Amino acid sequence: MQVYLDNSATTRQYDQVTEYMVKLFQENYGNPSSLHRLGLEAEKILESSRKDLAQVIGAKSKEIFFTASGTEADNTALFGTGYKKRRQGKKIITTKVEHPAILEPAKRLEEMGYEVVYIDVDKNCNLNLEQLKNNIDENTILISVMSVNNETGALMPISEIGKLKSDFNKSQGRQILLHCDGVQALGKVNLNMSGEYKDVDLMSFSSHKIHGPKGVGMLYMRDGANISPYMLGGGQENHFRSGTENLPAIGGFSLAGKLGAADFEANTVKVEGLRAYLLQGIQTEIQDIRLNSPENGCPNILNISFLGTRGEVILHSLEQEGIYVSTGSACSSNKNSKGSHVLTAMGLGSKEIQGAIRFSLSPLNSMEEMDYTLDILKKVVTKFRKLGSFR
Repeated sequence: MQVYLDNSATTRQYDQVTEYMVKLFQENYGNPSSLHRLGLEAEKILESSRKDLAQVIGAKSKEIFFTASGTEADNTALFGTGYKKRRQGKKIITTKVEHPAILEPAKRLEEMGYEVVYIDVDKNCNLNLEQLKNNIDENTILISVMSVNNETGALMPISEIGKLKSDFNKSQGRQILLHCDGVQALGKVNLNMSGEYKDVDLMSFSSHKIHGPKGVGMLYMRDGANISPYMLGGGQENHFRSGTENLPAIGGFSLAGKLGAADFEANTVKVEGLRAYLLQGIQTEIQDIRLNSPENGCPNILNISFLGTRGEVILHSLEQEGIYVSTGSACSSNKNSKGSHVLTAMGLGSKEIQGAIRFSLSPLNSMEEMDYTLDILKKVVTKFRKLGSFR
């Protein structure tokens, strides 16, 4: 049996998405910027995809800009805001538990003379909202906080942060922008840019996290936010993101978004049940563990430390039995020898960090897979602990 439990890294593309993309590759290969019939047909599909994705998140079509990845969308938000508002101020507020697609641009901005403040979290990955509030001042131009933490599934208080930003803007006559990395949120939490997220100005998304193709993302930019372009050239995407649009990928992204939105409630209930079953099984069958994910977090992510083990050894032992998990973010695991920066920020010790495993679920998983995983996991952890006792 093959059990894929690394859906936070990427997801298996829906078959319907693959079929639709093949059709676009074969029949709608025109450049959306061309003026002939094939170009106009491609442009029609492009704008239809933009409209569909806008509806998924409760936005306007003109507020959606396609990128090559969620990482590019994150970079665009930070560098675009930094450049556009450099005369207003040079202070950016973010958190210690962001994805590298935020933390690395933040470091670059610091090298360029910007001040970056990194807000703390507690042992459950809850954001220190008071600390964030106290750091908002007249020099602040951007607050960037993720919606769902990609390692623990913790939900960040975006609506509360948005209110803090909006209240400060109104009282001081400022225009601080709020950016949200929504890569792990799309399709997993109820997103509405006119509701709970009404104070968010910029939000990044990625297709391959929702059973769409890799190599395409999007940036939501609220009408009136007006940050500087990051990619320059031919003026595509209303002169905001140059480069010929990847129409098959965008079309696949759109279809994946629609399919996920249509089954959102059923998918949520299913994943919640899978997570609860897996967690209860682990807690019942395996001793000496630490739950690193909040119980009320995103149901798709379950992070657990198996004390007295090494996560990498557990990962590869499970892999030999056809079970695929991770020890943290796929985008940082190949270069981070110190362990998870998220778990470190939460105050976990080295042994807890070394023994951490992230199980990330999707609606494509089943209860049968959970049973198989629990059976193999117990054997693997028990075996490692016995071997470790002789070292």
